[in-house]
Amino acid sequence: MELQVVEKRKPNIHPTAVIDPQAELHSNVVIGPYVVIGPHTVIGEGTQIDAHAVIHPYTSIGKNCHIFPSTSIGGEPQDLKYKGETSYVIIGDHTEIREFVTINRATGEGEETRIGSHCLLQACTHVAHNCVVGNHIVVSSFAGLAGHVTVEDRAVIGGMAGVHQFVKVGRNAMVGAMTKVVQDVPPFVIADGNPARVVGLNNVGLARSGVSGDVKRDLKRAYRLLYRSNLTLTEAIAEMEHELHAYEEIEHLLRFLRNCERGIVRTRKD
Repeated sequence: MELQVVEKRKPNIHPTAVIDPQAELHSNVVIGPYVVIGPHTVIGEGTQIDAHAVIHPYTSIGKNCHIFPSTSIGGEPQDLKYKGETSYVIIGDHTEIREFVTINRATGEGEETRIGSHCLLQACTHVAHNCVVGNHIVVSSFAGLAGHVTVEDRAVIGGMAGVHQFVKVGRNAMVGAMTKVVQDVPPFVIADGNPARVVGLNNVGLARSGVSGDVKRDLKRAYRLLYRSNLTLTEAIAEMEHELHAYEEIEHLLRFLRNCERGIVRTRKD
């Protein structure tokens, strides 16, 4: 059996780009015209950075990402508490960051703003300091995440939506366009409106994630207990623990609900 040899080319850097000597560029990287890459940065293998993008200090970008023109990644946080401490932006692999996106590094010594792998941040979106964005996330154009927001895996944030600081958006949740989110959005639901209201389960997202029919049935039961039974959150959690199977998705939902600090988005009926 022959071993396949993978060619690792040197970085392809446009002559007008400005690269700090303390930046670390891996193989096959493509750096476009007028790009600025600051010190203490890491650009992973196969990543492409297009014209006029700025990669600020203490930013790490993974493998095979595509950074489109005029982005600003790793700039100082827009936070009055920030006093010049060293903090970071860390981006995973295979993530696309479109035109005019801004991502700020964290407030607090050694703290991180983190974006996972296989994400798509569409044009003109903003990710503020100390956010944690999971894997396979879509943030649609002109949406904004305030500081300390958590977005779990496979969630979708609609265009022009605004997510309040410290809010959590659960796994496989969908936030509709122009939605104002000031409380936590539980996993597997759709939230829409101003203020946000839950309008049902995210059945399309569940199907795309390969969730089985048995699990979907229990998620529907969980939804009814949470939003159709007139139970308090604590009571609904207790009923779920008693009635539902210990599927991984159900356990994840219960962990999320137990750790809500801002309360959860309710339904229009509520």
